[in-house]
Amino acid sequence: MDTISRENNSYLPVAGVIVGVLALILSGVALTKISSVKKDLGAQIEPLAGKVEDAEGKAGNAAAAADKANASVTKLASDTQAAFTSVAQEMGNIRGEITKVQESAKAPVKAGKGEKASKEPAAAGPDEYVIKSGDTFAKIARANGASLADITAVNPGVNSAKLHVGQKIKLPAKK
Repeated sequence: MDTISRENNSYLPVAGVIVGVLALILSGVALTKISSVKKDLGAQIEPLAGKVEDAEGKAGNAAAAADKANASVTKLASDTQAAFTSVAQEMGNIRGEITKVQESAKAPVKAGKGEKASKEPAAAGPDEYVIKSGDTFAKIARANGASLADITAVNPGVNSAKLHVGQKIKLPAKK
């Protein structure tokens, strides 16, 4: 057996009690310090959390504005393309009309079978139309209240892409 247990020494239990009391005091101090640190961190985190929420809101607003701007740019690009396409078609039509005018100015008007060539302008009879500069089947149809299909049907031998000034075409019967 050991000497401590054989001797009647009363210091050992007292030392254990002292160490226990010191441990309790140190844990109390540590708990107090942790509590104050927690309060300090909470006070520092709250303003930061508010700032984070503000930043998130601003980022969301910026994203929405960017989406709206992107949609506007896409629509503008589409509208611009449609306008350019329309202008290109009109320029093609004008070029075709200029070509027709130039060809008609170069070539003399020929008299048909049994007709005498005259310097008077051609006159349209009933249900006839005399082609003027810039005329197309579509314009003639609109002006006379007919459809393009009807004009084409009553003029099967006429090439609508090569109309000549002074040329006579038939008009469909009015309904």
